Amino acid sequence: KHSPELLRCFLKDVNGDTLWVWCYPSVSSELRQVLLSKCCLTQEGKDFHTFVFGQFCRTWYYITTVEVQEPTALNKVTHFSIVVTAKDFNPEKYAALGRILCRMYIKHGSPVKMMEAYITVLTKGVCQSDENGSFVIKDYDVRKAYLAGSIKDVVSQFGMETIILYTALMLKKRIVVHHPRIEVLLEFTRVLPALTWHRKDWSILHPYVHLTEVEEVDLKKSSGYIAGFTDPEVSNRSDLFDVFVNLPESVITISQNAKEAMAMGKLHKDIGQLIIQSAEDSERSDSQVIKDLSVKTREILTNLVALADECEDSKITLESLKKRHFPPATENFLFHLAAAEQLLQI
Repeated sequence: KHSPELLRCFLKDVNGDTLWVWCYPSVSSELRQVLLSKCCLTQEGKDFHTFVFGQFCRTWYYITTVEVQEPTALNKVTHFSIVVTAKDFNPEKYAALGRILCRMYIKHGSPVKMMEAYITVLTKGVCQSDENGSFVIKDYDVRKAYLAGSIKDVVSQFGMETIILYTALMLKKRIVVHHPRIEVLLEFTRVLPALTWHRKDWSILHPYVHLTEVEEVDLKKSSGYIAGFTDPEVSNRSDLFDVFVNLPESVITISQNAKEAMAMGKLHKDIGQLIIQSAEDSERSDSQVIKDLSVKTREILTNLVALADECEDSKITLESLKKRHFPPATENFLFHLAAAEQLLQI
């Protein structure tokens, strides 16, 4: 479940041509085109990215790119990228594996030794190499990957508006984030699923998306997601988002069609203040801030489940909520949250 699945390589030669060199095992033409579009070697004049990752058709891809500098066994090769695909989200794990495989490829100039190491990881979960470093799968716990980003940085940038992101995630809305630099996009978007820690669901994350038909179709298969784009044109694509995050300008916008479900009230203000108070406490770590928010979330969900248990078929109705005389914004939020958590009578 937590092993790499596919391995492939792109080369850029002295003529500036990018070649798809080899692949183990084979891959669909659709995934191949997506991977080529993500590899910085195919992007003329664009920045060089040593490591990027993303998700397409429920498959995670991790791309490590190296510039070949000193004379090596790779004759006439200036750069190459190693792509590993897997079912699990763990950038640190696959960045480490990618670095070792790249060093092996540079040293031997052939995929054979690298394939041997790769298959050893598949079968034994470990890759030992004196000169190229060692890699042990069990060193990379998924929980560490979930907590690798900084929720404090998100709160520092957006303050009270962080509650918009929290609400959108709780209600399983569509969040689109734009920043021209992929590294910033990856770092920011990977943190956001932690705002709904009770789900521990990073499958909603699509941190590196291009505005192509095949990727849009894949994205739209999900009712709620976090999608990262470097293309500023995405700001005009209101069909793709309920909440739009302009990261360079630190501006969050709620789309017209989502404003009713995302209406804010006292409950949201209380949660927002809790997030800020916790995040601004210098003695609290990022994981403690996530835990503080998670405790509050659990409290809300426990109350919601208790309400559902009092109803027919343990499903909430708008009438049952109205009997509680909640403030309008709270009632509205709980109604949409019940729908997101499949506790609503349809």
